[in-house]
Amino acid sequence: MSVPGIFSALEVAGSGLTAERGRMNVIASNLANARTTRTAEGGPYKRLDPVFEAKSLAPNAFDPVMRNVHKVEIGRVERSEEPGELVYDPEHPDADEAGYVEMPNVNVVTEMVNLMTASRAYEAGVTSIESIKSMASAALRIGK
Repeated sequence: MSVPGIFSALEVAGSGLTAERGRMNVIASNLANARTTRTAEGGPYKRLDPVFEAKSLAPNAFDPVMRNVHKVEIGRVERSEEPGELVYDPEHPDADEAGYVEMPNVNVVTEMVNLMTASRAYEAGVTSIESIKSMASAALRIGK
């Protein structure tokens, strides 16, 4: 019976780093467009949310242990259809006939909390990679 090796562990940890980096990019896009009231599609910017998915490293492996080793990736990015806040600003070029402008449905505080969470998850992934490297180094020293 084979056991998932060092390279599988690095691949799993690395996939987490890639997914969190993608999540941070989506959050950055939300923050950058927090005041965008007109998009190419028309209307205000709509908040984006990444959806993570687990993908098996070896779905057809003979070894059941390997079939249960998964990496993570962003499967899709969903657009929130929640309405944004209506702000009275009759001078705004995107104001309706009543003088209201629909703002993006981006809450800056929520996005900053999400960014901090993604940053901490990224740091945890880096720490796990450092631990994997340390264990591999120790294993090589045993063989000397």
